[in-house]
Amino acid sequence: MFTGIIEDIGTISNLKTELDNLHITVKSTITPELKIDQSVAHNGVCLTVVSINEHEYTVTAIKETLNKTNLGLLEIGNQVNLERAMKLGDRLDGHIVQGHVDQTAICTDIKEANGSWIFTFSYDASLNNITIEKGSVTINGTSLTVVNSKKDSFSVAIIPYTYNHTNFNTFKEGTVVNLEFDVLGKYVSRLLDLRTDN
Repeated sequence: MFTGIIEDIGTISNLKTELDNLHITVKSTITPELKIDQSVAHNGVCLTVVSINEHEYTVTAIKETLNKTNLGLLEIGNQVNLERAMKLGDRLDGHIVQGHVDQTAICTDIKEANGSWIFTFSYDASLNNITIEKGSVTINGTSLTVVNSKKDSFSVAIIPYTYNHTNFNTFKEGTVVNLEFDVLGKYVSRLLDLRTDN
């Protein structure tokens, strides 16, 4: 479990393909605190640390993960949002995040808003994921509040701290991001689907 509060921005230092898997090496200030077998969210994707070498560590993404997230688009030098799993008893400053990306979205608009930014994203609504006004959504692992919720798009407001301490400052129109929708909303959506199927 994660909270969607980003701890560090890691830099991709190596990418190695092995069969259908992608080994991703990340340079990060949190590396010295990691251990083998630990879970770390990378742009919101929960992956297991498989090796550590000084200030770099490696995780492995399988084909299913690469197909459903933006990790397959990574290049050396790219920045990724990082968060370690929450500790039992810690404050839940964001919202409950599982580290299981539901689908990707495309950044369609970025507007400066007198000290903050409004980012708009569109996604494939046929996958039955939903947002609600003032509800929670996770974008590249960052817990955010939805504004302007529509059937296949929504916006979020980004304050300067979030802009400077996540990879939001690298986004442009056309950037592909990972989405994890609110877990309660996913259950409600699934229950409604089951009722209409009967």
